[in-house]
This record gives sequence, structure tokens and C-alpha cells, in this order.
Amino acid sequence: MRPLAVLVAGVVLAAAAGTGAAQPEPPRVGSSSFVLSGGGWGHGVGMSQWGAYGQALEGRTDEQILDWYYPGTELGAAPVKRVRVGLNEAAKHVTISSPVAFRLRDAGEVDVEVPPGTLNVGPGLKPRIDGTRVTLKGPLRFLPGRGAPLSLGGVGYRGELEISVVKKKLMVINVVGLEAYLLGVVAREMPKDWPLEALKAQAVAARSYALARRVKGKPFDLYADWRSQVYGGIPAEAPRASEAVQATVRQVLLYQGEVATTFFFSSSGGRTATGAEVFGVDVPYLVSVDDHWDERSPHHAWIPRVLTGAAVKKAYQLGSVPVDIVVELTASKRPGRVVIVTAQGGQVETNGIDARAHLGLLSPNFRLGVLRLERPLGRVAPGTVVNLTGIARGVLDPAVEELRGGSWVRVARPKPRADGSFTTTVRPTAATRYRLTGSGLAGPVVAVPVAEGGA
Repeated sequence: MRPLAVLVAGVVLAAAAGTGAAQPEPPRVGSSSFVLSGGGWGHGVGMSQWGAYGQALEGRTDEQILDWYYPGTELGAAPVKRVRVGLNEAAKHVTISSPVAFRLRDAGEVDVEVPPGTLNVGPGLKPRIDGTRVTLKGPLRFLPGRGAPLSLGGVGYRGELEISVVKKKLMVINVVGLEAYLLGVVAREMPKDWPLEALKAQAVAARSYALARRVKGKPFDLYADWRSQVYGGIPAEAPRASEAVQATVRQVLLYQGEVATTFFFSSSGGRTATGAEVFGVDVPYLVSVDDHWDERSPHHAWIPRVLTGAAVKKAYQLGSVPVDIVVELTASKRPGRVVIVTAQGGQVETNGIDARAHLGLLSPNFRLGVLRLERPLGRVAPGTVVNLTGIARGVLDPAVEELRGGSWVRVARPKPRADGSFTTTVRPTAATRYRLTGSGLAGPVVAVPVAEGGA
């Protein structure tokens, strides 16, 4: 790992990994604030759903939308027609119901017709059917009757339900056609009233993602939640989303003959990320592309806000308050390498993905500007020139303000160097306070003591 030079209070500290050399004691520094800005919601890889929405409003088709976000892929036919969706891995008991008679089959080929109503099943697999207790051998298959789907706990699902006993708990799997599965997914992953072309693009992306990311090591192919895709069964279905599924029936995206891993997310902030920088998936169709259509998203651009050093310390559980954060950007202009420098001279190296998690951000598409103002040592004589030093990195229109009569007044405009450091002069006439501002936000306040009578 190469050493990183970091400016702290006007001197450069070089961190040499593995040398064992003693670090010089850092000089006294002021506290820092960090200006957080950015945009988007989600990991940023693949199709931006708000971008798809914007493209659809401009008259672009679902194929044009998909070509934009997954360049180099082509439409093809889904290689499977049915999937197994894990609805519950550890239920204490379940209720299966239907308004019409349905069938139950166990592993021993016992085939029972169940009258309309509700059937309660526990891990002993001894349900009471039509007043008679029946002992069955798992796994159990529940087949819907004519004209009505089965319900699990009051939620309707197309296809069959399968129940098996695992560690004295019940695992419930929905065995369902791929297209029927998509009916319960698309309107949960994208707003159901969005333009049809956007929903069609979502249907193809969701169908492809389901097949490309099938679960390994489980008796089912897909989770019913965010670990695969959010699947809500029949209650999740909506007319326009269902139309999108039917209009794209069996269509998936292929790359070199294989189903593409079609990641998607809510909002990009203006540009998507590469699969390599976020997930370590380096494939030609998961590249960074312009996404100006995303500007309709309410999360396209965040309102900038200040993160205090104390907040960053708490988020990372640091031993001392950070005074600087140095960020290296990736090819898609997102934070890659992130180095946090503490007041004691220590360093914590992380990355943008980890920073998103620690700081609780909507996406890894963020910026961290630095506002730090050093407090001069000792007292100064009234009316004398005082050099104020600090850092104003990654912020717009930096300024030094003085508190006068209860109001903050701009008294200097620093000109930061390439690394953000600056020196500017002020001339206090009495004990006073200064602060550094940037991007319309204020950093911490420093007090400047002034000797009385010029002593």
C-alpha cells in the first residue's frame, strides 16, 4: 500500500505502512466539519429506475432503455419456465387456504382432496382434514383448485406451495411459473403507475436478474425479499405492471449467450457506477454511463449538510476526532479510497462503499468537503495582523467570517491551494470568534484571544 501524504495544520505527515518508524507528534489543530453532498439512491450499478422513467417520458422504448444501461447485451428467450421462491424458512406453523377445494400430496404419494377453507399445518405434519387427523410424510405439495389460487397466511400466491420440515420448523416454497412470479415482482420494484415502457424495461431486467442470481445451497431459487427481489404474490400485482410482463413474456438480456446479471436501483444522481467498483463484477455491460434522465428523481441531488467530526468519530468508533478526510474518486466519479485522519495523527483507510454503510447514506455517490480552521496559539495584540490557516477542500466559495454584534460578517476570502490548505489574514481588535464557511454551510467556530491594552 503506497504512503499517503496528508496535510495537518500546515505540515505534511507521511504514513509509511510497515516501517515501524515513530510518527512526529502532530501540531495543535482546530476541529473540522465535513460538507456532505451527492445524489442518488441505491448502489448505482445497471439500470437507474428513475432514469428509465425519464427516458420513457421522452418517448424511448424499453429496448432503448435496456441498451443504454446494459450496453452489449441482446434480447433472448428465458431458459427456464418455472422458479422456486422461498417464502419462509423457519415457520412454527402455517395456514393454507382456498375458497375452492384443493389437493395435498405428500412424499409417500398420499393424495388428499381438501375442502374449501383453511388448513393448519405444524412441524408434525398431522393436519386435520375434514375433521380427521392425517399423518403425512414431507415434503407436502399443495395444488390449487380450479379457478382459485392458494393463500398462505391470507396472502394469495399463484402456482403450488411446498412445505418441508427443517430443524423442527417449516420451510415454505412457492413453486410458480416464471411469468407469474414476475407479476408479483414488477409493481413492488417499480411504481405501478409509471410509463409502460419503463415497466417493460423493469420486467426484462427483473426476469434476467432472477435467473442470473439464483440462490445456491438452498432448496429454492429465489428469496422473496431484497436478497433476490421483492415478491408480494397476488396482492402485489397491478394492471400496468402485468401488461409490461405480458408484453415482454420470456424476454431476458443475454451476454455471450448467458443471462446477464442485470442489477438495477432507484436513482443514480446523474451517472451510473461500474459493476467492478461496487460489486467486484467486472463485465463489459455493467459500465458507467451518463444518466441525465435521472434528474426527475427527488433524490437526484441531495441538499448539502454538515457532518461534524464527532459524528464521523461515532460512526467509525474512532479513538479521536477526525480532522481530515481525503477521498480518491473512481472512474464514475464516486469515492473509491477514503482515508480518515484523526487529531492524534492516526489514519483509517476505507472505501466509498464502506463509508456509505457507516454514515448511513442513500448511495455511494457522495462527496465530502472539508472545512477546518486552526486556532492561533496564545494571545494576540489588538489590531495586529493574524494568520489563520486551515483547509477548505471540495467546497464552493470558501470564506472566513467574524462574529460581530451577534451576526457573522465575511472578513476574508481564502484562496485554497491544490490540496485545499490555505493561509489568510485577519486583524482582530478584541477577543472574537471566526468560522470558515463553504458551499453555504458553516464549519466549527474558533476563538481568538486578544490581549487587553495591547499587552
